[in-house]
Amino acid sequence: MFGQRDVEWSSWIVSRRAAIERALALRRGGAAAAADPESEALRRFRSFAASALRRGEEAAPALDGLRVDPERTAALLAGWCEAAIALAGDEGDELRALLEPLAARFRSALVGQRVARKAAKAPRVPRRAVVGAIDRIADAFLAVDLESGQLVDANPAAAALLGVTREQLIGAPAERFVRADARGAWRDELEELVESAEPRRFRAVLLDALERPVSVEVHVTRFAARERMLALAMARAL
Repeated sequence: MFGQRDVEWSSWIVSRRAAIERALALRRGGAAAAADPESEALRRFRSFAASALRRGEEAAPALDGLRVDPERTAALLAGWCEAAIALAGDEGDELRALLEPLAARFRSALVGQRVARKAAKAPRVPRRAVVGAIDRIADAFLAVDLESGQLVDANPAAAALLGVTREQLIGAPAERFVRADARGAWRDELEELVESAEPRRFRAVLLDALERPVSVEVHVTRFAARERMLALAMARAL
């Protein structure tokens, strides 16, 4: 919950900015150039965190015009948070509990921005090229939003395979229907589509409505539609 302490931490972040950045520079073996895109991302995260704590709400991070590598930026944000936590001394754990969810939201927004950029550049395929066929094929078809992880389309074969209705699939997190010990591999395969348009083929273990495992071979391709990127997965039971 946000409260007076959050406001105090907001002021602390602003007032100790220089000290935190000196500590970060020592951790990194030298300060990044002020003009580096990642340094600009760090400045925006600092403003985002201070504002969220001061106002008691998490507005969307301001990422307009920002072009950074999410992995390098995530490492920089983590280093900044650790430097701030160390500087907070005995109160570091309290600050960590506030900063970590804010940093996670900022990183997620950066990844979502990259997905949107790639979707805008990816070649478009006419919608009529896929819609007319998916309801008639025997294999399960699932369309997954690569940013949110939600199912945005499915065919009757997918509903039958999982023992649910198509309406129960649409809008649900795709990982809800993946067995827990297979979710890491599932996530890794879909994340590869963000980086490359190359089709992926892999095996997965899904769960039907009765929590029974269903082993499948999955062939997944990337598809851009209306400025979002989808993973189009065809799953065949083994």
